[in-house]
Amino acid sequence: MMDMSLYAAFLVAAFALCVTPGPDMMFIVAMGGRGGPLTGVTAAVGVACAMFVHAVAAALGLSALFLTLPSLYHVLRWAGAAYLLFLAVRAFRGDGGSVEAEDAPRSGRRRAFWRGAVTNLLNPKVILFNVSFLPQFVNPDLEHVREQFLVLGFTITVMGLLVDGSVGLLSGKLASLLQRSRRVARGLDYFSGTVFAGLAVRLAVVPK
Repeated sequence: MMDMSLYAAFLVAAFALCVTPGPDMMFIVAMGGRGGPLTGVTAAVGVACAMFVHAVAAALGLSALFLTLPSLYHVLRWAGAAYLLFLAVRAFRGDGGSVEAEDAPRSGRRRAFWRGAVTNLLNPKVILFNVSFLPQFVNPDLEHVREQFLVLGFTITVMGLLVDGSVGLLSGKLASLLQRSRRVARGLDYFSGTVFAGLAVRLAVVPK
């Protein structure tokens, strides 16, 4: 079903993309910094689930709508920027930070999962990435094009989860050590807020 030479090239390219710091990785670092190791890992799981949803949408041809309906792209882009600004404001205010995660770890991790998923789902650039990147490693002569898309999507999702999960774990462990100081913990909130605000500006200002 798969062209193994193309798949091998895909593994190399996907690994290079996954280990290159980007918006998702910065988001996970910020979440791990605020909530601890498990929160960082859970945020990575949320991002990974959203990535697979994008891959499935690309396989079904739904992502191609953004190439024919530019207005839909911009609506989603501004919605994503607004959501990230909302997270930035909460971080600067100290709402839902590490203390809340310690008091209610399950609910804190649940929020981290959904924030990771929603942030990724509302990023139209990820959708366009799947539309432009995955087809390069699909061999239409083998048929089963949709299945090839799904294999590629699942592969990069698992690879991304392993990398981002490790990043979330490490950033969370470091933050757990630093959060013994209330001043440092507050600084982590400001760092997270700055990251969220920066990602919002990047999503809003850079069209594609």
